[in-house]
Amino acid sequence: MCADKAEIARSFIQLIPQARALNMEIVEIGNGVAVIRMPYDPALIGDPDTGVIHGGAVSTLMDTCGGAATMSHPSNPGGTATISLRIDYLRGAVPGQAITARAECHHVTRSVAFVRATAHDDDPDNPVATATGTFTVERRP
Repeated sequence: MCADKAEIARSFIQLIPQARALNMEIVEIGNGVAVIRMPYDPALIGDPDTGVIHGGAVSTLMDTCGGAATMSHPSNPGGTATISLRIDYLRGAVPGQAITARAECHHVTRSVAFVRATAHDDDPDNPVATATGTFTVERRP
């Protein structure tokens, strides 16, 4: 992937208010793959008794990561928007640990991109959540 496309995807993500509010950091991006890390933040706790991060923050992370993967795919000439996103929550992330999402845009048609994603804490072999999604492919005139 050209450096310009990666930079456009990085800039786009920084324009999303909730991505900034969640302190998301792009770890890797290119050729239809994106890896984004969200640090643990006590303000995002969904269950005060356990300290587990709210599922909405995990959802936002996975959605943003799926969009970044779509934008970085060589067959996508422009931006994107989420059409659908299905998330299966497998377990609560360990309190105090960052959550990292990895999304792969594995198929692109003329107007729709298909993405698979996983999110994990410090144990990449034991996912917090998995997702599948579809995203728009914006053709430029």
